[in-house]
This record gives sequence, structure tokens and C-alpha cells, in this order.
Amino acid sequence: MSVTSPLRIGVIGVGRIGALHAETLSGLDVVVLSLADADPVRAAEVAGALGATATASPEALFDDGVDAVVIATSTRGHVPLLHLAASAGVPAFCEKPVALELDALAEVSDEVEAAGITVQVGFQRRFDPGYRAARDAVVSRELGNLLLVRAATHDPAPPAEAYIATSGGIFRDLSIHDFDAIRYVTGEEIVEVYADGAVRETEWFAGHDDVDAAVAVLRLSGGALGIVSGARHDPLGYDVRLELFGAAESIVVGVDSRSPIRSVEQGASRAGVGYQNFVERFEQAYRDELGVFVETVRSGRESACSLEDARAALSVALAADPSRRERRPVRIEEVGLARTASDG
Repeated sequence: MSVTSPLRIGVIGVGRIGALHAETLSGLDVVVLSLADADPVRAAEVAGALGATATASPEALFDDGVDAVVIATSTRGHVPLLHLAASAGVPAFCEKPVALELDALAEVSDEVEAAGITVQVGFQRRFDPGYRAARDAVVSRELGNLLLVRAATHDPAPPAEAYIATSGGIFRDLSIHDFDAIRYVTGEEIVEVYADGAVRETEWFAGHDDVDAAVAVLRLSGGALGIVSGARHDPLGYDVRLELFGAAESIVVGVDSRSPIRSVEQGASRAGVGYQNFVERFEQAYRDELGVFVETVRSGRESACSLEDARAALSVALAADPSRRERRPVRIEEVGLARTASDG
């Protein structure tokens, strides 16, 4: 394939985020687009609106020939579709989480490595200008010695119960973004987590051994401490922040005129209408991450967010679950040791 020929890219799964990905790709003049979805009517409708081709199934999409795929199905479809991509020798972009368990992730990672394909994982905050500026501030030592980080992800309202039932829980579905963002911005590993959670507003979460409000205290490999909060209810909108406190400077990502939080200090200005969902807050980051993926496919350079990054974030989320249940700190290495023991 020459550097000037169009890329044939398939999008598998065209729900809300998949449709956004398809729209983004359709706007790139270097891409010829084909779509597949479990609902063929939805695939045809999205394809018709974008001037793309709808295929009957993911297998048919690969049979027709593609240069890369974007996997935007529900989580349970990610690993099987990555197996298909590896078998076809096709680079893939895959939404998070790639898998809900380390064994499944390790198996597909081995197959991907053997096939020699590039996989980019959809942790879009890595492509947000604020998170990138925060990373630059850490790398430049502008903050001095890093003391504390504080991250928050608060949804306006919970997803449907059917989604929560298969999501893997609040740490694997929601807070996993914060775990990855903290690793990305600080350049450090999370080595220990102490987590807790509660059902505060929506009782049916308890039936899925899940919570709608959660917290975690983290210890980073460089010695700094972290605090993460996650919530499924925020009446003012979609609230995502990352604060970094150093000995020389303190900075924050995610505070602007649309931050969905109200100051009660006298004379404070009122915020505008809060962000209503993750697409609205991170729309440009979603578009930029796909631009990077397309360039990665064309250039053959390394993934901007690898399966190893996915493994590291998933390991923290998995450690948070027993920490919440057993009410104790859990070293991240315990998760790997438990997996090794079960394999043996």
C-alpha cells in the first residue's frame, strides 16, 4: 500500500461512540469506510448518512478486505474481534476496556504480538489538550516534586441496568479512565489501591454487586498519593477533573466555564451549562485519537496507547474490587500473582 492510497477502514459497532468514530473517519479524505453492526438496519442507516458501505457481519467486513478496523462494540465483543483482526493481519483500534479479565487480555495480546499488528486502545483522555498539557508540566518538572493527584469522573445519570449488568463494575467501566490518565500524565505506575463504594441513589446497583458512588486511594511508584472518585449521579452534568499538586506548582485539568459544579463563595461567577455527556466533553479528543490511529496505520509507528497500557489500567481496576469487598489495601502485583496461581 502506497502512502497516498486511501485506507479501507471498517468500523464494527455503530452505537453512539461507533457512529461518532464512523463520522470522524468519513471526514478524512484518506479513508474508504465500511460498517458492520449486530443490528444491520442501524448499520445501513449510519452507512447511508455517511456515504459508507454496510456489510452483513464483521466476518464479511474482513472478507471484503480492509486495511484497519475500529472496534466499538460492547466490551464482550472486543476480544473475539481482536482475534479476527490478528488472524487477518489487520491493525485495530479498540474501545476500552479491551477485556474485563486479565486472562482474556493476555491471550489476545499474545495473538496480537504473534501476528505483528498494531492495536491502539481507546483511552481518549490521552488526546485531550488539557491532559497533554498536564503531562508536559510533569515531564518539564514545572510542578516540582509531585505530592498528590486527585481525579474525578462523575456521570450525570447511570447507564441502563442492562449495561451495568455486563459492565464489570464501576472501577472497570468508569474509573479505569482515571487510572489510565494518572499513569499517562504522571509517567508513574499505580502500585497499590485502597477502594470503597456505596449504593447511594439507585438501589438496583446492589443486585449486580456494583455501586453508584466509589472512591479509591492510590499509591504511585514514585511515592506520590492519589485520590479517585467515581459517581453515577451528578445533577449539574458530566464532571471530569484531574488535579496535580506539586511542591512548586498546582494545576488542574477539566475546570472551565462549563464545569458542572457550583461555587458557594461570595462573588463567585456562575458556571455555564455543564457538559452533558462524555462525547460532548471529549469530542475533539475522540476525533484526534482516530487521526493518530490513521497516521499510525499509514506510518507503521508504535501504538499511541498499547495493550500493555490496557493491562496496567485493568490491573488497578481489578485490584480495586477485592479492596472494596475486603476493606483493605491491595497491591497491584497481587492481581498478577492471583492470575499466575490460577493458571498453574
